[in-house]
Amino acid sequence: MQTILTTDHLNKQFGVETIVSDLNMHIAKGEIYGFLGPNGAGKTTVMKMITNQWKPTSGDIILFGEKLLPDSYSFLKRMGSMIEFPVFYNELTAEENLKLHCEYMGYYSPGSVEKALSLLSLSDTRGKKVKEFSLGMKQRLGIARAVLTKPEFMVLDEPTNGLDPAGMKQLRDLFLMLCKEYGMTILISSHLLSEIESIAHTIGIIHKGRLVREISMKEISEKGLEYLEIKTPETAKASYIFTERLNISNFKVLNDNRIRVYAKQATSQEIMKALTENQIEIHGFHSQSESLEEYFLKVTGGESECGN
Repeated sequence: MQTILTTDHLNKQFGVETIVSDLNMHIAKGEIYGFLGPNGAGKTTVMKMITNQWKPTSGDIILFGEKLLPDSYSFLKRMGSMIEFPVFYNELTAEENLKLHCEYMGYYSPGSVEKALSLLSLSDTRGKKVKEFSLGMKQRLGIARAVLTKPEFMVLDEPTNGLDPAGMKQLRDLFLMLCKEYGMTILISSHLLSEIESIAHTIGIIHKGRLVREISMKEISEKGLEYLEIKTPETAKASYIFTERLNISNFKVLNDNRIRVYAKQATSQEIMKALTENQIEIHGFHSQSESLEEYFLKVTGGESECGN
């Protein structure tokens, strides 16, 4: 599979502070890549380096098969991006801002501005000055600008910020359509794990500037992230049974008298039999699937807050 982006031991420092450390990232052509991480993990810094706004302290970025250099601005014509908050000329209308973007990108395609506005449900506001836009409308206009030139690769930082549930669903459908019908590759950072889970092909989890996991959603499913959850007031005794009698080590004792068993060395029938034979009181016994949020929390050590 062709790779659109690879980072090789990417590092970024500001003074003595390391923001991104030894980051190795791989984004395949035509996929949606979900970029997840707690607040301050370094996601926006990585995106700014990918779009050549900030230069790496060390390491390489390979974009479209070529090394990204400080003066590699020609690559930007093949990309669309919205990083942090979209900035416009507030005294110009939505339509005027998009036409200006086409001018400085050297992109001339009849009907492209109208198409971009329509895709983001902004056709009725084309003549409205941006200073009159709400946060959600500015977000949509920022995405309209990102898709305007039909880029091969889009980099979007928290694109659903300020949108209501209907607007979020509209963007989900749009990203899936752009990926499927146009073969567009999309890198999306988000704090809404459920949004990423529903559209991403691959996720990269960054924590304290390091990419701690890069995995496909298919692999997450195939890795068997199902677990057996047992509720019992005798967690210590049950843990002993798992370890000594069933040779199960991959389990977790929670604070509210619950145990999650992730290993598959024993069937649920064997586990139930061992617990009942040892007269362990059981208040609940059922299988569940681990969500992306639970997987994320496990990988990052329980830090649930996401952001830039």
